[in-house]
Amino acid sequence: MTYWDPIPAVRALVGTPHPMWQEGVVRHDWSGPAPDGWANRDWHNVTGPFYTAGTDNCFTGRRCAPEHVAYEDEYCTEFVYRPPVEVAGVHELTCAGECDPLGAYGGDGDRRWTPELVRDWWGERGRAREWALRVGRGEWATSEREQFRDVAAGARAYLAHLDHGLGEYLRDYMFWLSEGRPAAPGERLPELDA
Repeated sequence: MTYWDPIPAVRALVGTPHPMWQEGVVRHDWSGPAPDGWANRDWHNVTGPFYTAGTDNCFTGRRCAPEHVAYEDEYCTEFVYRPPVEVAGVHELTCAGECDPLGAYGGDGDRRWTPELVRDWWGERGRAREWALRVGRGEWATSEREQFRDVAAGARAYLAHLDHGLGEYLRDYMFWLSEGRPAAPGERLPELDA
């Protein structure tokens, strides 16, 4: 895998009709900071360019981006559990941002994360893993309400990504943060465990 920078695809959408969202043109550059700011981002967000901070709780994000967005269980706010690695994923994630009444998505993570902070996040991933196990297999998974079952489904998808794929993505991402370019085939990637 080589890191793919989604930000040019995000910026190219601004002012154009969204391929998934039928309410008009993309009105916001989702590569900027979330309105509530980086410091208020939901701790469930994985490391990467995109995050949420203070989204609504209307269960809209997974309708657009089930491969990228999950809901936390206390307030059912949205968070990004898998950054996009292709244009279709950018379309899905920006659709989630456009549908969020608070527009609480941000895409300036590249200006915030450092390889050291990525390693710190990875070292603390046990908190996210415990949360995903509890919610994905707990009472939410068997709720009579479809929305709550979707919270559990998102938690299981988050857990699967934590266990399979996120580590390699983060090594590529750390190279991108350090070098300002994707790694060439065969180039040594930074280690997650320092």
